[in-house]
Formats: sequence, structure tokens, C-alpha cells
Amino acid sequence: MAHSADILIHTIPAENRQKPALSIQDIQAILQDACRDLTDIPQLMAEVQSTITIELASRAEIWQAMIMVARTYIEREPEYTYVAARLLLLSLYDEIALDQPQSLKLQDAPDLYRRYFATYLQQGIQGGLLDPRLLEFDLDLLSSALQSENDLLFAYPGLQTLYDRYLIQIKGRRIELPQLLWMRVAMGLALNEQKREQRALEFYRCIANFFFTPATPTLFNAGTCHPQLSSCYLTTIQDDLKQIFKSYQDNALLSKWAGGLGNDWTYVRASGAHIKGTNGISQGIIPFLKVANDTAIAVNQGGKRKGAVCAYLENWHLDIEEFLDLRRNTGDERRRTHDMHTACWISDEFMQRVQNDEQWTLFSPDEVPELHDAYGQRFSKLYRNYERLADEGQITLFRRLPALELWRKMLTRLFETGHPWLTWKDPANVRSPQDHVGVIHSSNLCTEILLNTAEDETAVCNLGSLNLVAHLRNGRLDEEQLEQTIGTAMRMLDNVVDINYYPTLEAKNANLRHRAVGLGLMGFQDALSLQGISYASQEAIEFADRSMECISYYAILASTALAAERGCYSSYKGSKWQRGILPCDSIALVASERGAEIAMDRSIGRNWQPVRDAIQRYGMRNSNVMAIAPTATISTIVGVSQSIEPAYKNLYVRSNLSGEFTILNTFLVQDLKAVGLWGLEMLEALKYYDGSLQELTMIPIEIRRRYLTAAEIEPEWLIECASRRQKWIDMGQSLNLYLVEPSGKKLHDIYLLAWQKGLKTTYYLRTMAATQIEKSTVDINRWGIQPRWMKNSSASSAIQIERERPLTCALDEDCEACQ
Repeated sequence: MAHSADILIHTIPAENRQKPALSIQDIQAILQDACRDLTDIPQLMAEVQSTITIELASRAEIWQAMIMVARTYIEREPEYTYVAARLLLLSLYDEIALDQPQSLKLQDAPDLYRRYFATYLQQGIQGGLLDPRLLEFDLDLLSSALQSENDLLFAYPGLQTLYDRYLIQIKGRRIELPQLLWMRVAMGLALNEQKREQRALEFYRCIANFFFTPATPTLFNAGTCHPQLSSCYLTTIQDDLKQIFKSYQDNALLSKWAGGLGNDWTYVRASGAHIKGTNGISQGIIPFLKVANDTAIAVNQGGKRKGAVCAYLENWHLDIEEFLDLRRNTGDERRRTHDMHTACWISDEFMQRVQNDEQWTLFSPDEVPELHDAYGQRFSKLYRNYERLADEGQITLFRRLPALELWRKMLTRLFETGHPWLTWKDPANVRSPQDHVGVIHSSNLCTEILLNTAEDETAVCNLGSLNLVAHLRNGRLDEEQLEQTIGTAMRMLDNVVDINYYPTLEAKNANLRHRAVGLGLMGFQDALSLQGISYASQEAIEFADRSMECISYYAILASTALAAERGCYSSYKGSKWQRGILPCDSIALVASERGAEIAMDRSIGRNWQPVRDAIQRYGMRNSNVMAIAPTATISTIVGVSQSIEPAYKNLYVRSNLSGEFTILNTFLVQDLKAVGLWGLEMLEALKYYDGSLQELTMIPIEIRRRYLTAAEIEPEWLIECASRRQKWIDMGQSLNLYLVEPSGKKLHDIYLLAWQKGLKTTYYLRTMAATQIEKSTVDINRWGIQPRWMKNSSASSAIQIERERPLTCALDEDCEACQ
């Protein structure tokens, strides 16, 4: 059986290898336990024996061989993801139970958890990893509530991801089991609760049943001695050398504990600007961005991966054109930042000039000091006045060019390098609940957070995501369960604010003042599939609308309930909340400022009066409550589709730090089984056509329409769904767009549409790579050497399944802060 060394990242420490080696009888018993009612045990056993010489292999090598064999079956029969997961789970039990020479069975898990719980906490505390206060809980009560059967909910990629990066270890040996991870997080978030055990159990059940999952920093650090639980940090860099170098230190401190960073650099004067103190000439922002890039590489996120930063710049800044070139692979390497993301912060004034083919003027911010904090009509008025001053010679450092020329360059660089991401300052600020106390100058690393920043405030957001799939009952949203989950989730997120470790004073100031949280969602594509809905349909748009309205309704109500219990956030007075303006109300304000109608549906499906009454009576506990993050990692852990993403393909390989995982659309497999079409022949056809169904005419047309790949869905559908969600969200959403054959006109049309539809931000532009799916196992006598679309390609027919990745992005995956 073909395999490679990197097929499984799964190491077992030396202590375990001292256990007696597994015999053939042991292996047969383990496979029987893992396979349950599947009947391929003799074949699995034979493949294990062909993979490894059992008599000579260590216990660890035998475990690895069993898991490796099981995972090769997943593409033929998706149920084998649970076989591979159970084998990994049994190996983890074996790793934990050092005192038991015999392998444990799945039925032994309840007793293992009950006996081991207190020992695990003591080991973690003695190792300096866990908070000693965890021992103050009623451990008997909590251990009796551990749901060991929930270990069986994990598919293989999710459990492997937990094993590799999330389960606490001491000197290479895992001391944590999956339900102990969930309970540790729940206890860590309940530390300040008056009824700690009651809340810890409430939190645990919510997480362990996959209703809601906190973001990675919370999973990493809750209940530990370093509870840095927040996901995102946004800063504004001041035009001062001391402050610039302080920003590098702040970035390093925030990155150290897995925070994702968004830096606004617009304040910093442009190249050629006068420096009064030295009577010299500024070199602009590019050299400083190079240092910021290298700082991000030097400081990794808690040892998990290198730091991740996104630099934002308003596109009237005189250095904007060099900024657009930062990710290019040509030019002076001293003026390139290959590891740092970039984004443009764009005004409505600019977009309107693009539409009207008018001129655009670039300035140095030291000569136009009011522009940075201005938005809407005030920005337009100030901007035009500065243009007049430039024409009169009162401003000497400026450059004028057609707005359409700059827009085309932005789109060209986006196509070439995947950057800059395009984000819009006016809808972000005009709709901000916190417009009374500051200005939003940028988004974050993943473009879903929109919070004020200032010299004394580093914006902070605390994230977690609802699992939509877990809240569907008979094809409909279970509102009762959703309301309960949201209430629990909002309480957890609010608790993060008080428990959190703050690397900088500015971050502490902002988070305690405003208490912003970002409740998001994942599993949107899976929820559509469960309902038999195509993403490219009016039904999908309507589901996006009503599901987000429901989440928004209960999230805002949950924040008012927390306010009734704990008090309002300190900057509540004067906010849009207090002024009676809900997110859906603020669309009209954008239209007023823009002087044009927003092409966003404004229909309302619920009676919002109870929410309005609750806000007026109790106020809000949190300045912001909703943001849809990418969830790439936590969605893998719980086994659902990523965030609001469409299915990338129906068959592909996803790469992350835990290795490579075959992703097969299980909903498609179920539908193909129902019509008698699933088998090795269909698998071969899927490989040949790179996970697309559109050439497979033997498949019923309704199935082919239902399971379009991301590239087969016109971007307009994604944008319309996002627009419906944006109606209800007080921050933003990480929205990727997909194109098979990008052109200048297509890029112009879709990003202009995104702005017209009232979106605040966009994220990656993803396209299909020239190399696709492995053909080395495909019968070329039957299918031919290449699909028709590859006839002119120089790509080999024996290549790896395509990795999901952004176009020419230097980073293989994003920062995990939002994930």
C-alpha cells in the first residue's frame, strides 16, 4: 500500500513505547472496537500487516499503521473517517493510561475519564500549565458530568487537529483528553462566576455538543496560567518615531499569545514629506512596514506558528502605489513584505469617482490631518477642500491621477498577489454602534472585526462561532435551542473580557471600556445541504437572511440580559444602541451619507420591538456583539463546513499544520448512494473532474445543481447572501470570493457590486490553480489523460490533489486567532 512519511503526524512519547508491543490478537480486537458495524476488518488487518512487520514494530508504530490504513479508506467510504478517529482516540487513551499494559476499549472511556480527571488537573498545575484555581471546583460533580460518548462525535481531521495542537502536553506526552479540553475551557471561563460549577457545566455542555466553539486563543489558553483568550487586536500607528517603534513591541507582545493583528498606518507621513525635527525628508511607510513584517516572523504565536499581521492604508495616502506592490515577487526586496497581509481602507468618495471616471488626489497625511478621522460627507467635504488648497499651492506634496487608474491597479495587484483586500471605511463607520466615542480606522487580520482605535486604545475582540448544523431540526432552525446556545455563548464571550490577560495597557483600556465580542457562525454550506438547497439559489439567500436575523435577535437580547445582571458597558451612553438604532436601522444612514440608495434588501421578518424595549430598559453589556470569522480550524475540529464558505470542491485535500486531509462531500455521497451511483467508478470520475459534477451527465441534474463547487457559483450569489447577513451584523464578515477565469471587467464588476450591496469588507480572492487533482490512479484508457479544460496545460497528469489556498498567497494558512 502506497504511503508517505507525512501521511500522519502522530507521535507517541517514549514512556508509551515501554508498554508491551501489540500482538496480532490485540490489533484485531482494536480494529473490531473501532469499526463497529463495518465489515472490512479482515482487509484492514491484512493491510496493516502489509504496511508494517508487527513482530518488529513498536507499540507506537503499530498504532500509526492502523490509523494510516483506516484513513486511506475515507475517500471510498466517508464513514471511515470515524474509524480513523476512533483508532486515534484509542491510541490517545493508551497514551494517557500509562499504568495499564492492556489497550483500553471505547467502553472503558467513562471510567478512564472519571478516574483521571483530578490527576490531569494536578499534573497540569504541577507542570505550571493550568490555573491552580481549577482545583477549587467540585471535581466529583464535574467529572460525573463528562460526556465521554461525545468523543465519538469527532471525524478524523478534527480529532487529529486537537491531538496535534490543542491537547495540553508535558515533555511531548499528552495529558489531556478531548472532553477534558472542553471542561478545562468551561472551567476557565467560569472562574469568576458566583455559581461556578453550574456555569462550568452549562458552558461544557454547549461546547462538548458542538453547539458553539470558542476561537482558538480561548481553546489554547482558557484555564491555563496565561489566559490570553482574545482573538483580534487593532491598532493605529501614530506619526512619531517613538510610537512607531512602540507599535513593533506591541505587535510582538500581542502575537506572542496567538493574537491576530490589524495595523492602521495611514497617520504616518508619506515619502518625500518634510520632517520638522531633523529638517530632513521622510522615507514614507514602506521601510517601517518591512520591519513590521519581519517582527511578525520573529515572534510566533505561543510556539504554534509565526505571527500574522495585516497592514491597512487609506487609498488617498501618497504611498498607496508602493503599498500595493508590497506583496509582489519582483522589485527591491527591501521594499517587499511577503509575509504580511495588506488591505486598502476605501472611501465612498473614491468609489463614486471610479464610477464617474474622475480624478483622484494622493496626499501626505501630515498636510491633510483631518482626513484620517473623517468619513461620509464630512470626509468628502474636507477632501475636496484639500484638493482646492493643493490647486492653490498651499499644499505642495500631492499627486493626481484618474481614480479608475488607481482602482485598476488595486484590482490587478489583488489578482496577481491576493492582496490588498478591499474594505470600505464609510459603511463601517456610519453603521458603527460606537460612532459617538471614536473612529474605525481599519479591520483586523481576517476583515470581520470593525472597532474604534486611538493612541490610547488598541481595539480587542473576543470570538466564537455557532454551529448552524447543530441547530437544524427536520430542515428548520431550532429557535429554542439557538436562543439557549446564544445566551450561553454570549455569557462565555463576555467572561473573556474580565478573565483575559492583556499584553498591553491600551488593549486592556479598550476591552474593559467597550467589552466588544464577536459571535459568528459556521456550517452554513452544510446547513444548506441538509435542506437540499444550492448555494446559488434564492432559497440560500433567504436562509442567509432569516438565519442571521434570528442570530442577531437573540445575540442582542442576550447582551441586554447580561446588562440587566452585570450593568452596561462603560461607553454605552450616546451609542447607537441607546439612541434606538439597531444594525438594520443604520442602512438608511449609509444611504444618506452616500447620497445614493444602497442596493441592500431591507425586509424584516421578525417583531423587533421586544429587543428595542429590552435595550431601552437594560442597555447593552457589549458595544458590539456579532462578527463572522473564517473558522477554518474550529470548523475542522467539529466537522462542519467553514464559516459562510461554499464547498470548495466535492473532493480535494485540505492542508494544515496537522497534515493533509482528504475532504469528500459526505452529503453528495449520501445522495449518490440514494440513487445507486456511489462506488469506486464514481470516485474515479470525481478525481478525474477535480471534484466537479458538471461533466458527469449520469448524475441527475438536480444533484449537479445542488453541489456546485465554489468556483462554479457566480460571485453575485455569495455577495447577495453576504449583503443579507450584513443587514443584521454590527461588525463584519470574512467574505472570500471565487473566480475560475478572472478578468479585469469581472473583478471590477464584483467588487463594485460588493460596495453597492453595502458590504463593509471583503477577504481573499480565490481562483483555481493550474494543477488540480491526482490522476496517477485514474484509468486513462477510459477517461483520457486530462480533462478538456486542461488540454493546453503543461500540468502533469500525476500530481497531488489541489491544496485549498488563496491565489499566490505566501502563507499556507491564515492566523488562527479568528479560527
